[in-house]
Amino acid sequence: MVKYAFATEEQRELAEGAYKIVKNELEPRIEEYELADGGLGVYPMDVHQTLVEAGYFALSIPEEWGGLGMDMVTQGLIIEEIGKVDAGFAFAFAGSGCYFDRILATKMPDEEKQMWADKILAGAMGTFCLTEPEAGSDAAALKTTAVYDEKTDEWIINGTKCFASNAPNAEYFIIFAWTDKSKRASQGVSAFFVEKDRGVQLGKKENKMGLHLSETSDVILDNVRVPADHMIGEPGKGFGMALGGISGAGAIVNCAPLLGMSQACIEQAVEYTQQRRQFGSRVVDFQAVGFMIADMEMRTQACRSMVYDALRAADEGVKTNLDLCIKAYTSDCTMQTALDTVQVMGGYGYMKEYPAERWMRNAKIFQIFGGTNQVKRKNLLKTMIERDPMKARK
Repeated sequence: MVKYAFATEEQRELAEGAYKIVKNELEPRIEEYELADGGLGVYPMDVHQTLVEAGYFALSIPEEWGGLGMDMVTQGLIIEEIGKVDAGFAFAFAGSGCYFDRILATKMPDEEKQMWADKILAGAMGTFCLTEPEAGSDAAALKTTAVYDEKTDEWIINGTKCFASNAPNAEYFIIFAWTDKSKRASQGVSAFFVEKDRGVQLGKKENKMGLHLSETSDVILDNVRVPADHMIGEPGKGFGMALGGISGAGAIVNCAPLLGMSQACIEQAVEYTQQRRQFGSRVVDFQAVGFMIADMEMRTQACRSMVYDALRAADEGVKTNLDLCIKAYTSDCTMQTALDTVQVMGGYGYMKEYPAERWMRNAKIFQIFGGTNQVKRKNLLKTMIERDPMKARK
């Protein structure tokens, strides 16, 4: 059941429809998907396609390109409901279908853009490739280059990206590369739309603590040629695009799945502690336990309000610093809620018989990817204070 108080009946119907699909199609087989591929896990493409056919994929594609052009709040509600079943799947599903705006920002012919709109609406997945082995939080340290070939009017891209979510299933890649090393990253890094069949190679698939339903791998570009019209936006403007993203999109991809996971934690903790008895009483009636569950609810309600405020602001074009706040706050709160769920369930919370241990494993990475929470706090602080006039500029 949708928990956002201001959801309309239509929004509730859409979100709960998505939940029913993943509840029926995904939940009974989560362990199977987690243990597949030698324990690395696999993305459930059959569930993905069921959601695609039901019209739930790539919801932001504008109507003029064949999509629904759905508002951010409704998208967030749908992904939150999917996240109740598995946040890793919700993250991968949301994150692999949100890049059509980048394709629109290229100079590719409209026929080619329409072809990709159609492919994406049919289920084609994409991935965002910024992080490199030596360029994590310090994204400006990336080494990937793109050199222009005047003879063919193409860019030749070389480099290796790592920790690319959805890369093993992606049909296209959003690649960030240096096009002018004589300038700073904010002026010398550009973004490119690169189709897989142009020679993009995949490296090792990562063996992760959690999020096994979201596959992750290296992406290798060895003299990959792309037409000049595949550059996204203007030359040298890619770094700002990479760090700034699209207002509201981060809340859908990185935060809405966490709201679903937190809600699932609460419901599991309440159910278990009402049934479990110790010392002649229900576990939930012991104040130390009951207050932990009350704190879970307070944290989740606060996060939900913040996330949907950010999504509503994005829908209405209101400038806020909420995008910097919500990812760090929501992921920290969800991590604590997942830990507390395991704690109040005792030894059973640690066993794979219950989903609590999976929620705990899945929650951790959200504090790291999409910009670590420490970096998010640093960037948030920058918006709150003035620059030190006595500090020398580099």
